[in-house]
Amino acid sequence: MSSFLASSLSRVQPSATIAVSDKARQLRAAGRDVIGLGAGEPDFDTPDNIKQAAIDAIQRGETKYTAVTGIDELKKAICDKLKRDNDLHYEPAQCFVAPGGKPVIYDAMMATLNPGDEVIIPAPYWVSYPDIVNLAGGTPISVETRVEDGFKLQPEDLEAAITDKTKWFIFNSPSNPSGAAYSAAELKKLTDVLVKYPHVWVLTDDMYEHLTYDDFVFATPAQVEPALYDRTLTMNGVSKAYCMTGWRIGYCAGPLALIKAMTKIQSQSTSNPTSISQWAAVEALNGPQDFIAENNRAFKRRRDMVVDLLNQADGISCIKPEGAFYVYPSCAGCIGKTAPNGTVIDSDEAFATQLLEAEGVAVVHGAAFGLSPFFRISYATSDENLSEACQRIARFCASLT
Repeated sequence: MSSFLASSLSRVQPSATIAVSDKARQLRAAGRDVIGLGAGEPDFDTPDNIKQAAIDAIQRGETKYTAVTGIDELKKAICDKLKRDNDLHYEPAQCFVAPGGKPVIYDAMMATLNPGDEVIIPAPYWVSYPDIVNLAGGTPISVETRVEDGFKLQPEDLEAAITDKTKWFIFNSPSNPSGAAYSAAELKKLTDVLVKYPHVWVLTDDMYEHLTYDDFVFATPAQVEPALYDRTLTMNGVSKAYCMTGWRIGYCAGPLALIKAMTKIQSQSTSNPTSISQWAAVEALNGPQDFIAENNRAFKRRRDMVVDLLNQADGISCIKPEGAFYVYPSCAGCIGKTAPNGTVIDSDEAFATQLLEAEGVAVVHGAAFGLSPFFRISYATSDENLSEACQRIARFCASLT
C-alpha cells in the first residue's frame, strides 16, 4: 500500500493539536475524566445576530454555489474591515474567501512554491505551517525564538535566515502557540529587514488580532511598512474573535496576481466556501463588535489565573503572553524525572503523555510546535476546568521523582 500513496505524504505529519483533541474524546468515551486543553477553540457560543444572519440566508434560499472567492457582500465587508481596523486599502477583487484560514495558506503555498523554495517560519509555530509548505514542495526553515525575548523573533535572526532561495516569511501575531504579540515598534524592526530583500514575500496570519490584553495595540506588517504592501498577503478569519470555528470561513487580501493564482487552486479543490457561512461572516464583520471586549475580559482573567497557578507547580515556568488564548509553559524542570509508573520524562512529549495518563489533562507537547521543552495550554475553556486542570498538573509534577 505504501508504494501506492504519494511520496509527498512522507513529508507531512497529522495535526498534533487535532490528535490531542481526538485522544481526549476517545478517553472520555471510555469513561475517563479528561480535561481537554488542546483545542484552539473559544468556548463561547456564536453571537445570536450572526446565527440569525445564517438562518435568514437559508430562508432566502442562499444555498447555491457562489463565486469561488466568495460573495461580493463578504468581500466588501472584508475591505471595510481592513480599512477600519488596519488602515489597509484593498479592492474586492484583491480579496479571497476560503473554507477556513488553513486553506488560505494552502492555496497561497500551492500557487507559489517550487522545489527548493524556502519559507521562513518562526518557532514555536502553528503546527500546520511547515507541513503545508512541505506538501506544496517547498522547504520550511524554522527559526527558533527565545523565552527571554518573549518568544518574539529578533530582526538579526530573521536576516540570518534569509537566502536567495527564500520566497516567503510566515508571520503570526498574536501567536499560536505562545500568545506572543508584536507591538508596532517591534514589528517595524522586522519589516526594516524585509524591505531590504524584495524577493521575500510576507504571509501574515492575523487570526488572533482581536484577542489581545493589557492595552496592547495590534499592528500588521503592511500597515507598519507600506513598502511591503505589494508583496504581503494579509490573512484573517472569523473563527477566533467571533467564536465561529465550525463555520469555516477564512479570508485574505493581497496583490491581484497572487489572488488570481490562489483562485485557480481553490477552483480545483474546495471550490467556494459554504454560502450560508459567508452570509454569517458578513454579519460578523459588519455587525456589533462589543461582545469581543466582553469575551476578552474573561480570557484575560483566565490567562492570569493559569499563569499564576502554573508558576506554583514544581518544574514549570510560564511567562504571561499578550494575546490569543494560549500559554506556552516550560517543563524543563521536569525533564529527567520519573513518573510514578516508572516512565522517565525525557521530552515534552513524554511529559504530555504521562500527564494525560496520570491526571487526565490533555495538552499539546512543544515539539509539535517546533520548540522544546514546552507545552501548550488553551485557556479557552471554563474557569472551573482551568483551575482543576492546573491543580492536576501541579499534583502530577509533585509526583515526579
